[in-house]
Amino acid sequence: MRAFGLGLLFLALATPAVAADGGFRVEEATIADIQGAIQSGQTTCQDVVKAYIARTKAYNGICTNLVTQNGARVRVGAGSMRTGTPLKFPTETRAASTFLPNLDQYQGPPLDYGRMEATASDPSVQQQYGMVVGRRDAGQINALETLNIRGERSVSCKASCDTHPSKGANPAHCPAACDAFRKYPDALERAAELDAAYGRKPDLAKLPLYCVVTTVKNWYDVKDMRSTGGNDVAFAMDAPPRDSTVVRQVRGKGAIIYGISIAAEVTHLGTGPDKAAKSFIGGSGQIRGSWSGHVCNPYDTERSAGPSSGGAGAAVAANIATCSICETTSGSCREPAGQNATASFVTTKGLTSEDGSATAQWLNHRSGAICRTLGDAARVVDAMTEADGSFYDPRDMFTAAPAALKPAAPYASFTATGGAKPLAGMRIGIVREYMVKHALNDGAITDLIDTEAKAVLRDKLGAEIVESVDPKWPDDPAVPNMTYTFQDALAETLPINAPEYFFQMEGDAPEFAVPGFEVRTRDYLVALSLRKAPLSPKLNLRRIHNGYDNTERQAFMMARYLAERGDAKIKTWADYAANSKWRAEEQAANSRNAATANVQDIRATRGIDRLKMQAVLRMAVTKVMRENRLDVLIHPNMGVPQWKIGTDREPVIDSRTAAGPAPTDLIGGPEIAVPAGFNQVVYDAKYALSDDKQSYRLATGTEKGMLNHPMPVSMLFWAGPGEEPAVLRAAGAYEAATKHRVPPQGFGPLK
Repeated sequence: MRAFGLGLLFLALATPAVAADGGFRVEEATIADIQGAIQSGQTTCQDVVKAYIARTKAYNGICTNLVTQNGARVRVGAGSMRTGTPLKFPTETRAASTFLPNLDQYQGPPLDYGRMEATASDPSVQQQYGMVVGRRDAGQINALETLNIRGERSVSCKASCDTHPSKGANPAHCPAACDAFRKYPDALERAAELDAAYGRKPDLAKLPLYCVVTTVKNWYDVKDMRSTGGNDVAFAMDAPPRDSTVVRQVRGKGAIIYGISIAAEVTHLGTGPDKAAKSFIGGSGQIRGSWSGHVCNPYDTERSAGPSSGGAGAAVAANIATCSICETTSGSCREPAGQNATASFVTTKGLTSEDGSATAQWLNHRSGAICRTLGDAARVVDAMTEADGSFYDPRDMFTAAPAALKPAAPYASFTATGGAKPLAGMRIGIVREYMVKHALNDGAITDLIDTEAKAVLRDKLGAEIVESVDPKWPDDPAVPNMTYTFQDALAETLPINAPEYFFQMEGDAPEFAVPGFEVRTRDYLVALSLRKAPLSPKLNLRRIHNGYDNTERQAFMMARYLAERGDAKIKTWADYAANSKWRAEEQAANSRNAATANVQDIRATRGIDRLKMQAVLRMAVTKVMRENRLDVLIHPNMGVPQWKIGTDREPVIDSRTAAGPAPTDLIGGPEIAVPAGFNQVVYDAKYALSDDKQSYRLATGTEKGMLNHPMPVSMLFWAGPGEEPAVLRAAGAYEAATKHRVPPQGFGPLK
């Protein structure tokens, strides 16, 4: 269902790069706009950076209220320094009873109510801890946790410990490491260097990202800013010794590394005797760092800005950065892009590097870009690699990928499509498995994407579309079916390559039992692989993402990262736990358990091997595409509306998460999210008190409501490894034909 009149509603909100008085404005400016304005003399790189700083100062403040027992006001202190002034926190709070029903009957552990406390990293500043909710129409989004501004870009080297070397020697109290750190120019000083070197004639061949004001997800290391994974952990030196590879690549291509965007904090889920004394409610869907606080969506500040890389998406959406470097483990680039009406692009695994992160260099992790246009996102990803296709990072084993996976032309070149029917001859598959209406909240967005696929991709752009088959999706007579299904591919590939998948249990019986067959035998698996035995209907493209081994890989990656970083104070996870503070008691207990356990056996002992399943799912997806002669696959980027901060994601139903898992997360294929319109219908999930009064559970919504503001919807385009040209072509043509990107109403140009 498309909200009526959205185009008219937002028409006046779009801001051109050139203001009415002829001056240049950064709002909605593309990379080409910025570079063209510099070349024409309308602006300078320094003025571009100053404009973003001004917008950050206006819009990057706290947007959440503490949740307290009675809603009473609290005393607050100063927060960390941003754009020259300390963060200001609201004193008003929200009573927990306003969204937790029958709170007077609750008999479980004490709730982890919101409170203001001093941070571990800098006891002179405070942060919100415990439960929080989003503030309605806050006018702030809290997307960036650190800005590359001298004196505030590091806690270890703050204030007078980060003065320009020309100002003389550092004071005696400053750490010795600050002598080298302060030699790095900040964002404005780097812009001044570019202006002095190039003036109105930037060398765009050498520096294709010239003066592109870029933020970096806080999971990646940035040598001239605090980089702690968003955590409130007191490193001896909070700025790492070197840039992560993607940061080094884009910095070397002319980008201004402007800030660190907020993401979900890096944690380790250790189990053990240490139990949280308090119960935290509303946490799993939060984009919140223990050091930096919670991100809010600029289209509705009461709601989520997406998972993990939410700060990256919100910053770009609200025009406080040109582009952001994102990281995805399970939808963490595409989801925040979609929730913030921006575009994201992530390549095949191994075509960009994951070096320089506490959680990266693992199978699911990939770097990407979020910008306001797909063309800009492709330009940033181009800069993460090498133009001649020779990119290889010895620090990331996955970049030893076949050279044939990288196209001969730049990624950005494939987004430029023209002609009356630019997608004529292209076959696009609609993946219905991710469009099933499990609950009322699945309806509006699914219907919108279904309409867009037919009216735009097929009727307007000329693509031929077909749909996959799912028993829970009614067959659409207007769209031909795929003749070879994902279930067919799973039946043929799983028995040979991962027979252990059929040994998963549901109680005392095999989860994928088939009447008349013993599914854990060789005879059944042989018959299944030859299509002479049925596959359980429970095993489909949604369920295939569950059951993988997740034992101690994160502990290994963190130990490896800390050893490589070489901090004088934080050498092990035990050091990390002892010198950190977490947003909630649960995270603190998990951290202490992980440190105490100190697991040394990191073998995969629970679940199906993830690397094996990548190979299986890659085969299944590419087989479906080959059998049906498909170029690209599409479905809703997220099937449900953004959830409220302090509530949580839509509950999982039939292996469907709030995001609708995409195989790209495991197979490592290219994925692109582009805006597909706006939605205003919502069935908000609500908490209910358990029968024994010991806990609250989140229940799917049944009451139709209207969002306070129309919220972005996006379409996901994806394919098998190495198919970037086709995915970019389809997504680029769709973006150009629809122009669904509209800036958020409450974050317009500054006066």
